[in-house]
Amino acid sequence: MKFISTRGGDAVTGAQAVVQGIAENGGLYVPEVFPSVTEEEMEALLGMDYAERAALLLLKYFDDYGEEGLKEALKEAYAQFEGGDPAPLLRMDNGMYMLELFHGPTCAFKDIALTVLPYLLRTGCDMLGIKEEILILTATSGDTGKAALEGFRDKAGVKIAVFYPEDGVSKMQKLQMCTTDGENVDVVAVRGNFDDCQTAVKKIMNSETCRAELKEKGYLLSSANSINIGRLLPQIVYYFSAYCDLVNAEQIKMGEKVNFAVPTGNFGNILAGYYAKRMGLPVGTLVCASNKNCVLTDFFKTGNYVAKRPLFRTMSPSMDILVSSNLERLIFELSGRDAALTAERMRSLAETGKYSVRAEEMKELRTLFYAGCTNDADTVECMYDFFMDYGYPMDTHTGVAMSVAQRFEAMVEEDKDAEKFPTVVISTASPYKFPQDVLYALTGNDVKDSFKGVKRIHLLTAMKVPESLKSIRYKPPRFKTVVSADKIYDEVKKFLG
Repeated sequence: MKFISTRGGDAVTGAQAVVQGIAENGGLYVPEVFPSVTEEEMEALLGMDYAERAALLLLKYFDDYGEEGLKEALKEAYAQFEGGDPAPLLRMDNGMYMLELFHGPTCAFKDIALTVLPYLLRTGCDMLGIKEEILILTATSGDTGKAALEGFRDKAGVKIAVFYPEDGVSKMQKLQMCTTDGENVDVVAVRGNFDDCQTAVKKIMNSETCRAELKEKGYLLSSANSINIGRLLPQIVYYFSAYCDLVNAEQIKMGEKVNFAVPTGNFGNILAGYYAKRMGLPVGTLVCASNKNCVLTDFFKTGNYVAKRPLFRTMSPSMDILVSSNLERLIFELSGRDAALTAERMRSLAETGKYSVRAEEMKELRTLFYAGCTNDADTVECMYDFFMDYGYPMDTHTGVAMSVAQRFEAMVEEDKDAEKFPTVVISTASPYKFPQDVLYALTGNDVKDSFKGVKRIHLLTAMKVPESLKSIRYKPPRFKTVVSADKIYDEVKKFLG
């Protein structure tokens, strides 16, 4: 399998795409073709565990990697998840299903890919004969940062620097990042929002001057964000796995369609669902759920992407994003893989803060996606009602997805002609990662201390508290640096010495 840039240029191997992270022309790597999953392979997936399912699917893309090595890496990665299943599927009493993706080392869905990416990156370097040390730059709205730090901590031949918005993550997310162990890690707060962090990191990665300076120091740049195809592709697996679990549980028959509701910020999670559909998974509708920062909802309704607007801080901070990077991959597909048009649209976004798609592209969008948004008040009401009705606590991002999913379900129910399929809600983080907001949603009580919130949620729900969160309660923060976005590269150089 070869990979091409959304903005044109030559095709590269899987190893090259992973190691580079982003194409030299600033585009994002996508598969040259989408591999298909046959009926026989779907039947085979039913009898596999999660790591085996991942191996079958990822080898369709990363066929330049050794089969045995990748299988062993996946087995080791997913052994780190509590309960032995990285993506357990729960049936809720209201007929929906909850796909829990928060049982990994950092209690968020980013662990699904970031426990695998270190292997893909290091092995890719070895395959390409790269001797330089890898420098990973990562912008995060909360969850990617800790998952990347944990994945690459003390890995030989790698250094990682994470940049997060100073006031744009939860207290627990900040504590997770700033207490990280390891001699090869750096964590820096940025005055501004996630888009400021992401723009600055992309600017460094796209700069020939920065790349040359870092190469002189013996470093090769790469990324752990979902702009890296090695981060994105492992996320396809849990869509197939959820589908197989539904078939095994006799909730559906093979071939029947399933909807997926996804809390969406940078568009990587839901894009993986779209890729799964392109591979042949019977996906009905992909429900794109946003918080008050409804840039994606507006885009799906109007065809106009307008990033120049106020950014609101919400109780679902990992979705407080105005420039959804992975949307570039989708509009590349919608345009008929027109690299020149995609590049022009991305230039327009960078220069004017907006771009538009054509009427025929909008028509296809509406057959694939339903987009909706919700504010904090409605998210709280949904979380409270759901807990009262079903005894299930969810984090704030999952609350956004459930709120929009319920609205979608109601719309479908009212339409007598609409086909009705089961809906799987993607649960992206443990409630304990956002304890103060979750406690408020469930009880109406405020607490200032995150760990008091954890204790009270546990008393209320009896849900197990992850050991990885318990262990940081009395751990002093290692990283306290705060910089403006235009000083991020200076901080990178300081980190490297």
